[in-house]
Amino acid sequence: MKIAVIGTGYVGLVAGACFAETGHDVICVDKDSAKIRTLNRGRIPIFEPGLEEIVRRNRQRKRLAFTTSLPGAVRRSDVVFIAVGTPTGEDGSADLKYVLAAADEIGRAMNGYKVIVDKSTVPAGTAELVEQTIARRTKHPFSVVSNPEFLKEGAAVEDFLKPDRVVIGAKDEQAAELMRELYRPFTRTGAPIMVMDPVSAELSKYAANAMLATRISFMNEFANICEAFGGDIDQVRRAIGADRRIGPAFLFAGCGYGGSCFPKDVRAVIRFSAERNYRFRILEAVERVNEAQKVRLLRRVDQLLGRRLSGRRIAVWGLAFKPRTDDMREAPSIPIIRGLLDRGAKVRAFDPEAMETARAVFGRRIGYAADAYDALRRADALVIVTEWNEFREPDFERMQKMMKTPIVIDGRNIYEPERMRELGFTYASVGRP
Repeated sequence: MKIAVIGTGYVGLVAGACFAETGHDVICVDKDSAKIRTLNRGRIPIFEPGLEEIVRRNRQRKRLAFTTSLPGAVRRSDVVFIAVGTPTGEDGSADLKYVLAAADEIGRAMNGYKVIVDKSTVPAGTAELVEQTIARRTKHPFSVVSNPEFLKEGAAVEDFLKPDRVVIGAKDEQAAELMRELYRPFTRTGAPIMVMDPVSAELSKYAANAMLATRISFMNEFANICEAFGGDIDQVRRAIGADRRIGPAFLFAGCGYGGSCFPKDVRAVIRFSAERNYRFRILEAVERVNEAQKVRLLRRVDQLLGRRLSGRRIAVWGLAFKPRTDDMREAPSIPIIRGLLDRGAKVRAFDPEAMETARAVFGRRIGYAADAYDALRRADALVIVTEWNEFREPDFERMQKMMKTPIVIDGRNIYEPERMRELGFTYASVGRP
């Protein structure tokens, strides 16, 4: 099958590479000519484990190509995926200008029947808007399908190749069957292909992310209650995670969620619900809790070092919003570091993958360490923001020798409090004694 994917961000690039991996002829389109040149040279502009190998292999086998020409890609394809960004607008809604601009160009380029697939995360009713936009530009027949992605950054390739489920929102059987054929290689182990109406498919993505964000904020609220009463959030987590009705996933307390999906999608649900005169009170609370949680670690700093940090050196481990990515969009590290700087601290930070991203955010306002230990030189305290595996079992003796004072403020609960005390650290974490 011949496939075009418009947009080469996390979703578009992963989708295009994985479809090529199963033998399809895929061409990925982006208006950013510098990005296309980078991809055509065999380099990947984002960090995503496993993606570079798949892209390189399928380029060598002539199944994956990159171009800036959207009309040419559309004309040679049977299926056209729209995987462009839907950033948050000033009012919190998902901005559809890139989606509808792509739809308009697709309509102008049509030369026969096509299936147009909304892969971007879009509000309910977008498939209809895309259909209307294309219909204004072409007389050729076409179908519009909603096919939301459920990829986790840091595991996007694995998630695409081995999905939990595939959701297809289609109004006609011809398009639905073509999509089933496209996804059969990924669902041989029994993952369901769920065909439904486009609006339900669109809402399913938002519902999934909103539920996960809610679990995170709920556990962070309970972590704060544990601190107030002297409880241990890890024990609470184990107890409720053992309940089959609840399960253990997304029950870890910390310093809040970030990234390109959860914050944006929660705000979008709140906004499009309000457009239909419905106030989504639970998600309003989820967002408020998360924003407060991001800076709650600063209270620990205040308690242990005081609010005036002029001349104090603070090490920060972790800048990306989660491990296995270089993405810092809405990352808790940003308000935490800004809070430290506002208090007068000198911040020296390290992240295994997000150092260049951080330089674009903070410039020269902070120091950038060569490795985790380099960040600790003469540090008055260490703040852990992202739970990278390489932070889990460090050389604690070396840490103590390098730090001015052995204070660790752990925003991800990666160490055991009792062990840290035995090792001689002053240790604070989230929701634990």
